[in-house]
Amino acid sequence: MERGTLPEGTTMQRYELEAWLGDDHGLDDDQVAELLAKADEIEERCDADPDEMQEELVAAYRLMREPVGDVVKDLADRRLAASVEEANALAGLRQAAIVLIGRGDFTEAGYARAAGVDRMTVRKWLGK
Repeated sequence: MERGTLPEGTTMQRYELEAWLGDDHGLDDDQVAELLAKADEIEERCDADPDEMQEELVAAYRLMREPVGDVVKDLADRRLAASVEEANALAGLRQAAIVLIGRGDFTEAGYARAAGVDRMTVRKWLGK
């Protein structure tokens, strides 16, 4: 579900939530009020991280509109797909480290910075 961008740093106002939801959101006034209260809770819990807030608010909205089992299955499927992607990317980074450090294109520390991992991870990949 794609919605607008959440406002940052302030308590969400009803008009902001309604703009985020768009015209065809399918919620009644009580549900919009409930979602607005959830938005405030989410903002406090997520420490104003906009990506995290967005995901939680979308989940809260979906739980109001869709079968609960479908929402949970979709989120679990997304998490599994992300885990598989992470594992695949790490495998590629490991092989690149072995080749590139082995032939002198990178130092361990330089490769760690470029790959976004710590140096000990690189050393482990190299069998050290």
